[in-house]
Amino acid sequence: MSSAFLRIGTRGSPLALWQAHATQQALAAAHHVLLDEIEIVVIKTTGDQVRDRPLADVGGKGLFTKEIEEALLDRRIDLAVHSAKDVPTFLPQGLRLAACLPRADVRDALVAPGYRTLDSLPYGAVVGTASVRRAALLKHLRPDLKTVLLRGNVETRLRRVEAGEMHATLLALAGLTRLGLQNHATEVLDPGIFLPAIGQGAVAIEIRTDDTRTAEAVAAIDHGPTSTALAAERAMLAVLDGSCRTPIAGLTVMDGDVLHLRGLVVEPEGKAIWRAEARGPVSDAEKIGRLVGEDLLAQVPPGIIAVGAV
Repeated sequence: MSSAFLRIGTRGSPLALWQAHATQQALAAAHHVLLDEIEIVVIKTTGDQVRDRPLADVGGKGLFTKEIEEALLDRRIDLAVHSAKDVPTFLPQGLRLAACLPRADVRDALVAPGYRTLDSLPYGAVVGTASVRRAALLKHLRPDLKTVLLRGNVETRLRRVEAGEMHATLLALAGLTRLGLQNHATEVLDPGIFLPAIGQGAVAIEIRTDDTRTAEAVAAIDHGPTSTALAAERAMLAVLDGSCRTPIAGLTVMDGDVLHLRGLVVEPEGKAIWRAEARGPVSDAEKIGRLVGEDLLAQVPPGIIAVGAV
């Protein structure tokens, strides 16, 4: 049995480790313990090992969380730290999201050395991405663009673009900033035009539902507005029952006690886009999320939303 105050499970990528260390530091400060007393346990996930195929073809974004969640259920770790956008729509029985760190910049960033902006990319330019949302929104804005699969950690993607294998890629500005790589961004995209992924920029902490000790520990570092925003966005996603084959986007903005959620679904080739939004009290976050999801569900033709949340 580990003597650690808490054990954090994480993937081993530089960005995942940044998130785990940020959580470790916040917990140590909140509970007045030494950093060494909070253990970071690196867990290799299937998503890290299979990089030559789209996630949808090998089991979905849950491949970035499955092994970590198994360690959580087996009590080998006390909490799991994830990029919120990697967390599947529905969690395994016995697990829940219990806290979030403060959300970073939600926007997508274009990395296009030599071209700088989306409008400046040449006709038929090749853009690397592993995201069906980014690919569909790109094609909606620029039907001439060709998208190709680009997976791997942030540094790997940057190297491949800068080596000239493709004209550009899109990455979360939050991830670039956390790694000190924000200078690689050549254009930051307006969320009004390029709506981000559900949970983008947020770090989510997952625990066992029966673990009151860890629940109390992570409650001390929870950033309430981020958790509320994520609850609204994930409630929308749950109604859509969207899989990683469906281009879905959503963003919560809060102004005082008012929550505003915008959501959209894009036809995978970018040929059509459906939008919905709702406002209401912050206390109704999940209800607002469900309303936006139901509005989209009513608009989107059959066959667009790939069911089977993953």
